[in-house]
Amino acid sequence: MKRARVARQARPAISNLSHSHAEDSWIRKLGPGLITGAADDDPSGIATYSQAGARFGFGLLWTILLTYPLMVSIQLISAMIGRVSGHGLASNIRRLYPRWLLYSIVGLLIVANTINIAADLAAMGDAVRLVVGGNAHAYLIGIGLLSAALQVFIPYSRYVGILKWLTMALFAYVATVFAVRVPWTEVLHRTVVPALSLEPDYVTTVVAIFGTTISPYLFFWQASQEVEEEIADPDALPLKKAPRAQIKTVLQRINIDTYVGMAVSNLVAFFIVVTAAVTLYAHGITDVRSSAQAASALKPIAGQFAFVLFTLGIVGTGLLAIPVLAGSAAYAIAGALNWNSSLEHAPSAAKGFYAVIAFSMLAGVAIGCAPVDPMKALYYSAVINGVISVPIMAVMMSMSSRREIMGHLVITKKLKFLGWLCTATMAAAALAMLIYRQ
Repeated sequence: MKRARVARQARPAISNLSHSHAEDSWIRKLGPGLITGAADDDPSGIATYSQAGARFGFGLLWTILLTYPLMVSIQLISAMIGRVSGHGLASNIRRLYPRWLLYSIVGLLIVANTINIAADLAAMGDAVRLVVGGNAHAYLIGIGLLSAALQVFIPYSRYVGILKWLTMALFAYVATVFAVRVPWTEVLHRTVVPALSLEPDYVTTVVAIFGTTISPYLFFWQASQEVEEEIADPDALPLKKAPRAQIKTVLQRINIDTYVGMAVSNLVAFFIVVTAAVTLYAHGITDVRSSAQAASALKPIAGQFAFVLFTLGIVGTGLLAIPVLAGSAAYAIAGALNWNSSLEHAPSAAKGFYAVIAFSMLAGVAIGCAPVDPMKALYYSAVINGVISVPIMAVMMSMSSRREIMGHLVITKKLKFLGWLCTATMAAAALAMLIYRQ
């Protein structure tokens, strides 16, 4: 990521380091981690969690508990690579690893993200149609164009505030749970005492949850957003070059931000599974093929209020997730090709970067409007994500221990253990997905 210091002086500083009042507010410490965690619960993720609850009731709640520490560890590592080195993941891979590895990872990420954007836009179009009627494709196109325009024409310092507010849409799923009757004692028991099975559908759903929760686009996004945080503050430096006082403050903020962001992500996933279990599963509706279908099935069982909350949540989370998907693709290509890349730059100063965002969005709109089975699209997206997440995480673990990238701030032994555990878990999940989908 090129670092035009003169251009950045004109932008308002948003870093938590510049103002003592910001340091006193834990809310102001939330940014890249919170947005990353919230974007993980996109409409495609909602469909996966709804399917888990509808198919197996409370039987897969343990996976949400298990993925939390793994998700925190790998997102902390991605955030630290970005903030310590001052460069995103693709830029660091380009500098120190073979070109074939860089281009393979970035190419597959673009394909997976574009398919995911299409599936999310289709789900959002259906969700709007369910509430207000009309043409789902028209809503899909409108939402896609709106999301692209917001990213291209609003600078990061203002746009990040919009994304933060959009995270509030996730609480629709918290409210939905309290609109239905939940046997909390059974929920707690099933969460901490897994009911394991080797049934193919059970295994593939477990794999789907892991693949939905721990996704490559989240790694690229959070690392790049940490760089954006540094670019937006004229007093900040990459941490490997920063004074000790700045290092301590920033690392504290990254930890709080990531722990809270991933907690929000997993808590919302937990509530979606519970909602689907006590409504759809309890009434024999076990085949949910999209988030919009889950919302429709919920209406006659849980009532109009729960239906509206669930449906609006799909739209809100999609508005948050789609920019993250398109943005992470743009950061990856820009880093691989050494282009200027920052949401803080004007479009004329980062033409290639913004062109990737626009192309990803338009391609997603086109695929979303095409007669493509959304579940097949999501499956192939999940397969690609599952396959590329393992080498990406392995490379991240290598980067986080290299002094050329991290300076004296290489990751701790504890974080290294959790990071490799997450990598091994995703490798096992990818292998299981290939075996059980034969």
